[in-house]
Amino acid sequence: MTPRPITKPLQIEWAARADVAGNARTRLPKLVAAYFAEGRKLLDANPAPAELHTLRLASKKLRYTLELFKSCYGPGLTARINALRSLQQMLGDINDTVAAERTIETAIGARTPEMARVARFLRGRGGAMANEFRKHWREVFDAAGRERWWIDYLARRAGPANRKRPRRMAGHAV
Repeated sequence: MTPRPITKPLQIEWAARADVAGNARTRLPKLVAAYFAEGRKLLDANPAPAELHTLRLASKKLRYTLELFKSCYGPGLTARINALRSLQQMLGDINDTVAAERTIETAIGARTPEMARVARFLRGRGGAMANEFRKHWREVFDAAGRERWWIDYLARRAGPANRKRPRRMAGHAV
């Protein structure tokens, strides 16, 4: 089964006249809101484990984008990146069961009783992991107030107030 793509690409447009922090402050919250909306939409459709791979890819793209802006934010961004990394790991483990089933089917070629048992095991394992992922998404990652936690932080933290100031050296003015 081919994974269903996330309906909207998660991307932001850069405002040429704004600085990096200004772009981060205005663009990243929109990117995160789109990610949450698309993740909810996908999960509401109760996708098969193979279809969760699109959310894994979207999570990876969002994480990599946020990592580009680490210098504009404090340790709160690291906590958010780690939350995405955890989602990616869970989704990667689910995808591994799907990939293992495909690999075995390709390698063996013929449908044998042993292969059928392994395929059932992998589907069951992937399904159980997908259920755990859905629970984690609902109860932890997308729990009440979590999207606001992301958006408020990204909207207010980027900028000159958060930049590290140069240290003064003994005898030197800064």
